Amino acid sequence: MSDESIAARIERLVAEEHELRQREQADSPDDEALQGDRDRLQAVEVELDQCWDLLRQRRALRDAGGDPDQAKARDPDVVERYQQ
Repeated sequence: MSDESIAARIERLVAEEHELRQREQADSPDDEALQGDRDRLQAVEVELDQCWDLLRQRRALRDAGGDPDQAKARDPDVVERYQQ
């Protein structure tokens, strides 16, 4: 996966995140739809964290003279435990 494809995935996920946040307000009277949006939003946030982590790994490897293709997507439990 190239930096460009990861960045494109990030852009798509950010767009979906914005859409879900807007839809959340419209779905507020419908508990089932609202919960579905919240569940998907959480999954999008985790995937975004994974994509950003992978992109940072690739850049760090490249900067250190390594092969960026050696970067691997980390488990959601790992990236979600990072401190911001």
